Amino acid sequence: MTEAEKYLKDYLDYLEIEKNRSPKTRENYERYLRAFIFTEKIGKPADITEAAVRSFRVALARKDLKKISQNYYVIAIRNFLKFLAKRDLKTLSAEKIELPKVARRQIDILEYKDLERLLSAPKGGDLRSLRDRAILEMLFSTGLRLAELCSLDRYLDLERGEFTVRGKGEKLRVVFLSARAKKNLKDYLAKRGDADPALFVSLTKATSDKRQATRPPKVIGRITPRAVERLVEHWAKAAGLPKRVHPHELRHAFATDLLMNGADLRAVQELLGHANVSTTQVYTHLTNKALKDIHQAFHGRRRK
Repeated sequence: MTEAEKYLKDYLDYLEIEKNRSPKTRENYERYLRAFIFTEKIGKPADITEAAVRSFRVALARKDLKKISQNYYVIAIRNFLKFLAKRDLKTLSAEKIELPKVARRQIDILEYKDLERLLSAPKGGDLRSLRDRAILEMLFSTGLRLAELCSLDRYLDLERGEFTVRGKGEKLRVVFLSARAKKNLKDYLAKRGDADPALFVSLTKATSDKRQATRPPKVIGRITPRAVERLVEHWAKAAGLPKRVHPHELRHAFATDLLMNGADLRAVQELLGHANVSTTQVYTHLTNKALKDIHQAFHGRRRK
């Protein structure tokens, strides 16, 4: 193990233990930093120079990565350098590395009519349809991230209509259930006959055997993020939506729905669990009703 690899391990342990970052964050940072150390043959902290970082950034650009993806690598390098500096190690100053400006990302927003078609697509009274309807309503009602949804346990206080969720960076926030989400969850849970603690579970696939076709599906454990992605894609297609839909688009729909109906940006930030309000501001250019009203009231009045 080289000196650089030793300090990388120390940094990853620091992220997980002292900064309380998730295992996924640790995994991502390790991937970004190992790529840098391997590509530029970094053996010790002193080998991290402006020239090495510049060379690595050129290599990333030639891989045809999106700018935002390239930035993840650079952010990881900067944070690693700050960690090394705190330990008084001779290396490049993090301030020497500038992040390129990235154009504001475009967010795919479901039209409201398409959203309603998607939420209403699962129509059956069987366990699978009830589960899928509850998942769709839960995503739209709470704005949960996919991993947050899959980690929920079934013992929620549905009458109260609110619960605490642990999000990115182990941050806690309160989310709220709409009347429709509560009803669909109650219907789904009433149909469950198992003791699995997970709120949403995976089920055995439907069989083509006519003798077993009437048997209810079996619960086979907590639902996975990929299973939720597949069911959302399935119901979007069944609803006749013109494009594939990812579960995160229901989180976008949650945010834009609140903002279009007059919710305060800071409140939406809290409900989404964003650490920085600038992350929430990506929605405002799509939802600023006040600007639209001003335009309609004052633009071109002399031409009337």
